[in-house]
Amino acid sequence: MDPNVIFLNSFLDVSEETFNKLASISTFKKIEKGVQIDRPGEIPSKIYMLVSGIIRAYLSSETGKEFNKNFFMPFSFVGSLTALIKKAPSKLTYETLTACKVYEVNFEEITKLCSEDIHISNLYSKVLERIFIRYEERQLEFISMDATERYLKLRKKISRVDDLIPQYHIASYLSITPVQLSRIRKKIDGN
Repeated sequence: MDPNVIFLNSFLDVSEETFNKLASISTFKKIEKGVQIDRPGEIPSKIYMLVSGIIRAYLSSETGKEFNKNFFMPFSFVGSLTALIKKAPSKLTYETLTACKVYEVNFEEITKLCSEDIHISNLYSKVLERIFIRYEERQLEFISMDATERYLKLRKKISRVDDLIPQYHIASYLSITPVQLSRIRKKIDGN
């Protein structure tokens, strides 16, 4: 079975007709490493289904310091959802950390389909629920776990994270310095 269908079925059973409607408004794209797919200050219009690679979402301070908000792994939906819904400028940058393969969808087209097709509307609702649950889990990590526990959880979530994502990005995601991350890694790995 098509892995894209399997992914969508993890939210809700998707008929072939529904899948074909979604496919008709999607464009498959290969994106090189280091490409910003959404930038702060711009009003985004696309949402992406990531099928391979890693994308990060980050906030830049006025001094240029970057704060990683999230890492996206296959299969997930990626995009500045708040900005898309509000039709307002994004506050975040979305950047590929590796070469990626995505399905790009115009957000207005998906919301139009939602108003026309209850199955797509139900799928959209389930996707939003999953995004909210992940957001809340991330917030709970910050108030209930120390940096070592957050790092261990990240290593479970992203196998080979240390090989795939630069240390300074991981440290930013964990809200610690690269030096602190180095100490945590040394303690865990016994090196």
